[in-house]
Amino acid sequence: MLSVFLQASASHSLSPWQLVIGASPVVQLVMVILVVMMVMCLYIIGAKWIRFKQVTDQSRSFLELFWSEEKARNWNAKALNEIHGRSAQYERSPIATVFRAGYRELARIARTGRPGKADVDNVERALRRAQSAELTRLENKVSFLATTASTAPFIGLFGTVWGVMNAFIAIHGEKSAGLDVVAPGIAEALIATALGLAAAIPAVMAYNYFARRIRVVDSETAAFASDYLNIIRRHLLVE
Repeated sequence: MLSVFLQASASHSLSPWQLVIGASPVVQLVMVILVVMMVMCLYIIGAKWIRFKQVTDQSRSFLELFWSEEKARNWNAKALNEIHGRSAQYERSPIATVFRAGYRELARIARTGRPGKADVDNVERALRRAQSAELTRLENKVSFLATTASTAPFIGLFGTVWGVMNAFIAIHGEKSAGLDVVAPGIAEALIATALGLAAAIPAVMAYNYFARRIRVVDSETAAFASDYLNIIRRHLLVE
């Protein structure tokens, strides 16, 4: 008798995959959307982590190169030319990119005559534009993490509400409130909720982390641009 009961219970057991396959089309659509959002978030997190590691490593190396030139000799056009020639290997560094933008503007001004104090505003604008462009590049796709963090729980909640609604409809149709009637609808609803949380939790954690890293990089780039501009004012511009 016990073996018959266990066999009957096993035949009615449902795995999470069976619940997904047997879910209503609306709940399945919600699950697909959440899985896609989760996969995209994981891709963005991985890509951004690699990018920020490159930014940190290359910026540190470029700053060592830049300031080592100052210690070795007084600042002049030759020193900047040497740094510019070696800066191409730091293409992932926002600081190196800002340096090249200032160098190009300085070279453009020099072609029309020796740069003077009145030309410093042009160099400053070039540095500011480059810094803004690098900040925009670092922020690319990070906003999707914030979108996922804020919307995924609600999308999952929609699937939950729909699953619970189906469970109540099943109760009405079967004229019974037994567990075997309501369990599938409630279970698929909980799966939708779980997927929403699984997408949102890493997204919000990653967004906060990358937002802080972006602020740090932007602050370091702004500090370098200020120092670079001061060097240009003091050593490379004439009255």
